[in-house]
Amino acid sequence: MNTPPSDDVMSAREPASDTAERVRRAVYRHLAETGSAPQREALAARLALTIGQVDEAYATLAEAHHLVLDDSGHIVLAHPFATRNFGFSVMGARTLWWGGCAWDAFAIPHLVPAEPSVLVATTCPACAKPMAWTVDASSPPAGPGVAHFLVPAAGIWDDVVHACGNQRIFCDTDCVEDWLAATGNTRGSVFDLSVLWHLAAHWYEGRLDSPYRRREPSQARDYFHGVGLRGPFWGLPKADRAAVPWPCPEAGAGHTSDAAAVSDVSLKTRPDSPAV
Repeated sequence: MNTPPSDDVMSAREPASDTAERVRRAVYRHLAETGSAPQREALAARLALTIGQVDEAYATLAEAHHLVLDDSGHIVLAHPFATRNFGFSVMGARTLWWGGCAWDAFAIPHLVPAEPSVLVATTCPACAKPMAWTVDASSPPAGPGVAHFLVPAAGIWDDVVHACGNQRIFCDTDCVEDWLAATGNTRGSVFDLSVLWHLAAHWYEGRLDSPYRRREPSQARDYFHGVGLRGPFWGLPKADRAAVPWPCPEAGAGHTSDAAAVSDVSLKTRPDSPAV
């Protein structure tokens, strides 16, 4: 396996303990190198910690949204990496990952320098058609498909597993509408794969390094605007919230997005143009 780069920065607003930061970096690097989360015992031995110290670090990292844990305290998400199926496999030359969502799956070749080109595979949630793209760090992939994100940016952390499970790629907008009609959900943000690629390209920079600096909400909003995602859906109105740890910040939406918070980017919209 290849070793990822090194350079991470924690936010001054939310300093992690030295132990938690060491654990965070080790977890992320292990996932980047192997596609799986490290075993607690092996991680404790590697870092000269007790199992209790590892568990305490996991809890600290989960509270700060660096990790998502299940009820048993096992890692489910360490964005962009997942430890179970969220609808996306990401196959490199040496490593196979689960992508935590469409955003995460497209981000992995940008984050892991040893795997600059990967095969991202999924199925359309509406018609179950298999789809796959070669995604690399140089340019957006060719091929059909549109991304649909159900939960507005400000509501991701209300139920992050649900939100990630609903950042998907569909065959086209007709399939999006069919899925919305079948599930009773309200239309979220729809945009093409070029916009998705630009969204993923730089979001996780520095995550494999230490210390790691989070984006403040205003920085996240500027980043979204820079790739063409604007409007209420991406506006992050609760700017007084904590620094943004991964794809989106925290705050309030449920299992459907508000129709007034919809933002679409058409297949012909340039990444730097505003969303409608």
